[in-house]
Amino acid sequence: MSQKFLLQHGRLIDPSTNTDAVVDLLIIDGIIEKIHSSIVPQKDVRVIDLQNKIIAPGFIDMHVHLREPGYEHKETIETGTRSAAYGGFTAVCCMPNTNPAIDDESIVHFIQSQGKKANGGVVDVYPIASVTKAREGKTLAPIAELVQAGAVGFSDDGAPVYDAQIMRLALEYATMYGVPLIQHCEEQSLAHGGVMNEGFVSTELGLPGIPHVAEEIMIARDLILTEFTNARYHVAHMSTAYAVELVRQGKKKGIKVTSEVTPHHFAMTDEAVRSFNTNTKMNPPLRTQKDIDAIKEGLRDGTVDVIATDHAPHSLDEKEVDYIQAPFGIVGLETAIGLSITELVETGVLSFSQLIEKFSTNPRKIIGKSISILEGSEANLTFIDPHVEWKIETAKFKSKSKNSPFNGKTVKGKAVGILNHSTLLMY
Repeated sequence: MSQKFLLQHGRLIDPSTNTDAVVDLLIIDGIIEKIHSSIVPQKDVRVIDLQNKIIAPGFIDMHVHLREPGYEHKETIETGTRSAAYGGFTAVCCMPNTNPAIDDESIVHFIQSQGKKANGGVVDVYPIASVTKAREGKTLAPIAELVQAGAVGFSDDGAPVYDAQIMRLALEYATMYGVPLIQHCEEQSLAHGGVMNEGFVSTELGLPGIPHVAEEIMIARDLILTEFTNARYHVAHMSTAYAVELVRQGKKKGIKVTSEVTPHHFAMTDEAVRSFNTNTKMNPPLRTQKDIDAIKEGLRDGTVDVIATDHAPHSLDEKEVDYIQAPFGIVGLETAIGLSITELVETGVLSFSQLIEKFSTNPRKIIGKSISILEGSEANLTFIDPHVEWKIETAKFKSKSKNSPFNGKTVKGKAVGILNHSTLLMY
């Protein structure tokens, strides 16, 4: 029996077609059959009223830690994709700091298989493979085989590719196969032992700091190598003002560089660490208001291409320790849209179209995918209520882990459903 959905009165915003209009969409067996100002419902069609809601091309989070295989006590592909679905994402890219690392085609196939089984396959799972074997930074992983298996990018995320010659070779090989190299930008000799941003607050608290130059030096080196190799290079979780400027100047020079920022890096400063809440500990760390202002300007002028979460689940017992001993990272899939609308759209930094571009269109371009809401195309959609105010409650998260510093915060805007592969979820 055919699956038929009629989405009525929704505000369709698709940056790829410059569309912003209130329309009806008729979807039959996962394909958009008709887009019109008004479509009369038939008897066998399920009608969904989306008045005052936004219909957007399905959101993708290109920086997620699903933890499987190896760390299933933190998260699994099943729980992580459920969290993604309820956060409004129809796809995620999972990072390779698993155990074993995603450095073999069999692990790529395993992740793909688990992703198709999880939650009816409503959330697409795209593996990011490791640049080096076991993420040790010594020997290149088999890039050709991993691309053939389905890897959409390469990263040693959690650690940088430290050796310049290895980085050069990785850039060259990744470019040969048309995939981006994604770097965790950290000069480790400067960052070693740090647990928060180095600055006034770290000095007052007596906590070892990670200086902003640790990120910036690595970006500067990599931009030189990227220009030299004519490769494609993506800066993960960018956090400092000068990092934004380096990427801006790189783009002006014609270097093939893209970048992402996370909601926590534009929603909180290092002042939050005064609570000693270990959920304020992430890498890169929360920075200063100056850095937030620069990130927002980078989002506004297009220097920053993508908003990603760096969703990093940890169990309660792992985070309930001394600040210095706690692991880096927070969950972010279920708070990303609310935080972004509150901090960026409500304040006039971005329009909804620009926000959707950074959550949907741009990240897909980077990993070699495309998406548009057109008649005849597959229905891959995210539905957003831009007006609803709600309180973040970590106890209600679908993620296995609850490590968020935003518990109790009131935000505006929330995903209310997704549609992908003929599966509709409304909540």
